[in-house]
This record gives sequence, C-alpha cells and structure tokens, in this order.
Amino acid sequence: MKKGMKWSLTLLSAILIIWSGYSTEFDFRKLLDLGNSVEFVRYKMFPMDWSVFQTALKLAWITLQIAIMGTFIAILIALPLSFLAAFNTSPSPFFYNGTRWLLNFFRSVPEIVLGLILVPSLGLGPFPAVMAIAIHNIGVLGKLISELIEAADEGPQEAVKSVGATRLFIILYGILPQIIPNILSHYFYRLEVGVRASLILGFIGGGGIGNMLFIDFKVFNYQAVATEVFVIMLLVLIVDYMGTLVRKKVI
Repeated sequence: MKKGMKWSLTLLSAILIIWSGYSTEFDFRKLLDLGNSVEFVRYKMFPMDWSVFQTALKLAWITLQIAIMGTFIAILIALPLSFLAAFNTSPSPFFYNGTRWLLNFFRSVPEIVLGLILVPSLGLGPFPAVMAIAIHNIGVLGKLISELIEAADEGPQEAVKSVGATRLFIILYGILPQIIPNILSHYFYRLEVGVRASLILGFIGGGGIGNMLFIDFKVFNYQAVATEVFVIMLLVLIVDYMGTLVRKKVI
C-alpha cells in the first residue's frame, strides 16, 4: 500500500471517530464523574436481598436452558443450509444465492426484534425466546459454517472423489471431519452469546431471570436486583468457563 493511501485512510479513520464521538455526545469528563453511580450502588443495592437467591437461581437455569435449546435448534437447521450456502458444495447458483440471502435475512434481525414479534404471537414465557435465539443463530451459524466449508482443504475431498464417491460422501468424509472442531467452537461461542440474549429477551416477557430482573427494577427493589445481578454474573462466568474448556478440548 502506498504511503499516501495509508495517510489518507488514517485521516479518514480519525475523522470518522471524531464525528462519531461528537454525534454520540461522548465525554471523558462524564466517565470520571461517577459519584452518583457509586452512591446509588452503595446505598440502594446493598445489603443484598438474599431471600430471592433461590428463585433467582431457578430462573437462571431457565435462562441457560433457553440458550441451550435455541442454539441447538439453530445448529440442526444451519448445518444443512450451510452446505447449500457454500459455493463448493451448493448444487446450483440458485440454491447458493437463495440460501445466502435467507441466512443474511435471519442474521440481520436481532433477537430482541424477533422476540418483540414472537411474544405477542406465541405468548409470554421461554418458548418465544427460544425461537428468537434459534432464528437469529440459524443465520449466524449458517454463515460461519459455510465459510468453513469453502475454506476446507481440497486434498481429502479429492481423495474421496478419486474412488468414485458421490457428493454426499465427499461432504461426509472429505469436508465434515475437517470442520467439526471449528463447528463445535462456533456452537459454544454462540451458546455464550445466547445466554446474554436470553437475559434481554426476559425484559419483554421471554421468561428466565431477565424477566425477574426487569420487574424488580420497575418496582425499585434494588437490593433484590443486586442479588439477581450476582446470580447472572455467576451464570455467565460458568458458561464462559465451560465454553472455553470445551473449545480447548476440541480444537
């Protein structure tokens, strides 16, 4: 890259950052003035209300189950779609472009928007949250897996093809063994993201501990909120740790 082009890109990046900071009213002085926040946490949220701990723990498990179920449904549907969305395994340009458009559509709609659509139609509770996470993750996982398929080493594929194998057997024995560890890695990462998404979906009636947190905020029960936040932190830390452990084992 020429020196003039580097300077132009650097200048353009600086202008975009300054413009974004101005438009968003970003102010470092506000970050340093945390006195009100500290006072709020100190006097409103403590001591924590441990009487809600058992209920919060049960709802945290529901939040985890929402994420597990939504991500599992997503991987089941995204896996076959990803082969249609990869240029080296798609049977035709029609399936390739159509599937990629569908995955892009699913991926572009956030879980919260899907939740706002599904909760009125499916009712309150965990089920619409599961479906919101599943639909969004079909797009995300389908895109990620299709890129793994396209980047798969052609050597094993050629070896399978040389013995007269069909397209299905090339996929099963020439591509899948290469990409399964990375598929599992993506799956567990999206599971971690799904836990956070299910918390937000609880705010709109999607069940789980997010719903409990939202209600206690509404009634100014901040000591209960502190306990719920503590449980959420434990849940996220456990899921992150387990996800990291599994990714290290499979990669």
